[in-house]
Amino acid sequence: MTEYKNLKIDKSKDIIKIFLDRPKNNVLNIEMIKEFNLVLEKIHLDKDLKCAVISGKGKSFCAGVEVADHKPEMVHEMISVFNHIFELINVIEIPVIAAVNGICLGGGMELAIACDIVIASEKAKLGQPEVKLGFFPPYAALRLPELVGQARAIEICTTGKIYTSKQSKCMGFVSETFSVDDFDDGVEKTIKEICMSSPLILKMNKIAVKRHMGMKFSKAINLIGSYFLNTLMETQDTLVGIKSFEEKTIPQWKNK
Repeated sequence: MTEYKNLKIDKSKDIIKIFLDRPKNNVLNIEMIKEFNLVLEKIHLDKDLKCAVISGKGKSFCAGVEVADHKPEMVHEMISVFNHIFELINVIEIPVIAAVNGICLGGGMELAIACDIVIASEKAKLGQPEVKLGFFPPYAALRLPELVGQARAIEICTTGKIYTSKQSKCMGFVSETFSVDDFDDGVEKTIKEICMSSPLILKMNKIAVKRHMGMKFSKAINLIGSYFLNTLMETQDTLVGIKSFEEKTIPQWKNK
C-alpha cells in the first residue's frame, strides 16, 4: 500500500478509512491536499468498496487550510487542489462518512459537510470562522444552503460562530452524535449497517438520491421510475435480495 506523509490509510476489501495526520491539528496544506486527492481518485476507481470513512488522528478532525497557502502567490494553486477534493467526493458513488472526532473548522468543516454522512463526537467543535480572517468559505457557501437553508448558512458564514456537535445536529449538517466513549463504536455500527448491502446496490441508492435533486417533480418521478425498472431490476443482486428474503437466508451478493 502507498505510504503518505500526511495521511494514514486503513483498507480492507470493502472499507477504506482515511486518517488526516498532520500534527498538531491536521491543518491542510497544498502537499497534504494533493495526497488526499490521490486517495480519493483511487476510491473512485475501486469497484469493490462499499464505504469510505474520513477522520483525524489525535484530538482534531481538521482545523482548516493553512493560512500561509492563502497568500496571493499560493492561493490559485490552493483553491484549485482544494476544490478538487469536492469534485472527487461528488463523483464517488459509495457512501462517504466524516467521523468528526474533535476540532472541525474552516476547510475542515467544508471537508466534513462534503461527505454523505457526518458523525460527530460530543467533543467536536464545528464552524466556519473564515470571516474573522477576512475570507469566506467557498465550498460551504455552496453546500450549506442545501443542508441548513439560506438563513442558517448566512448565519454560519457571517458570524464565524463555533458550534457543538449537538447544535450542529439540530441545524442539520451533522447526522449523528455520540459520547467520546461511544464514538468509535457508533461509527463502526454505521459502517456495518452500510456494508451489509451489495456494493452495486449501495451505489445505485446514492445515485438515485443525487441524480434527481432539483428537478421538477413530474420529470423526476418518471426518471426515478425508469432507473428502478430498467437499471435496478436488471441487476443480479436485486434478484439475490428477493430470493434471500423469501428463503430467509443471508444474501450472497454478486456485485452485478
